[in-house]
Amino acid sequence: MSRTCSLLGAPIQTGASQPGCLMGPASLRTAGLPAALADLGWAVSDLGDLRIPPQEPRDHPNAAIHNLAETCAWIEVLERAAFDAASAHDLPVFLGGDHSLSAGTVPGLARFAAEQGRPLFVLWLDAHPDLHRLDSTDSGNLHGTPAAYFTGQPGFDAYPPLKHAVDPQNLCMMGIRSVDEAEHALIKAQGIEVYDMRAIDELGVMKPLAGFLDRVRAAEGMLHVSFDVDFLEPDIAPAVGTTVPGGATFREAHLVMETLGDSGLVTSLDLVELNPFLDERGHTARLLCDLAASLFGRRILDRMTRSY
Repeated sequence: MSRTCSLLGAPIQTGASQPGCLMGPASLRTAGLPAALADLGWAVSDLGDLRIPPQEPRDHPNAAIHNLAETCAWIEVLERAAFDAASAHDLPVFLGGDHSLSAGTVPGLARFAAEQGRPLFVLWLDAHPDLHRLDSTDSGNLHGTPAAYFTGQPGFDAYPPLKHAVDPQNLCMMGIRSVDEAEHALIKAQGIEVYDMRAIDELGVMKPLAGFLDRVRAAEGMLHVSFDVDFLEPDIAPAVGTTVPGGATFREAHLVMETLGDSGLVTSLDLVELNPFLDERGHTARLLCDLAASLFGRRILDRMTRSY
C-alpha cells in the first residue's frame, strides 16, 4: 500500500529581505517534485497554495521589524494547515516561501504530535539558527525568528499564542555558519544541539546525524525536517537571498537526505528560501527536488544523469 504525502505551498516573502521567494512553490512544482515523489511509489496530493488577505500594518517597539501583520497572519494559517495535513497524510511537505514559514508549520506539527502522545523533534538544516526574538533582531527580517518562537522563548507577545512548543532539547541544527551574538547566547542558555560547518568538517555529517536520529527513535518521536536552501554551498545552489560561503556539498546533502529516508523517522518536511529570481535556469529548484527525492527513498543507483 502506498504511503501518502501532500504538497502545500506557502508563497511567503514578507519575512525575507529580497523579493522572489513567493515563486518558490511554483518553481518546485515546475522542476518536477510531484512526479518525482509519485515515481517513488508515494501517493501524492497537491493541496495547492495557501493565501492570506491584505493586512493592516502593525507596529512593534522594535522599529526595525517590518511586515509583522503579514507574518502573524501566515503563522495562523500555516499552523492550522500543518495540523490538518499531518492528520490526513503520512508525510506532508511544505513548499516555501521564506523560513518564516516554519513559525507556522512547526507549531501545527507540534500540536498534532502532542495529540498523538509523541514528542516532536526538529532537524534544522540551515546556515542560520533563526533564533532571534522580536526584540533582538537588528534587520527586522522575521525569517530570522521561527526557531526562537516555536521553542517557546519569551518576547513573542506580538505573535499568535503558541499552543504547543518544541522542547529546545529536541532541536538539532546542522550546517550553521552565520550566528548573531543574541542567537549564540540563546543556544548556550538552552543547550541546543548545534553542529556548525567546522563540526561537520571534523566529524562528517553521519556521526552527529546518527546520534540525533537515535534520540528520536528512543523517544518514539515524530521528526520534522526544515531544509533551507542556504544549508547548501552557494556554488551549487545560488537561488537564495542569504548566501553564506562554506555550506554543505552535493554529496553531504544527499547523504543527509538518504540517511533520513533510511531511518523511516521523518514525518514532515519544509523546503524553504528558494528564490527562483536568483536561480540559473532552474538549477537550484531541480537540485532541491532531487534532494527531496533522496529523503523519499531515491538512491544513487536510481538517479538518472543530470547536468548540475
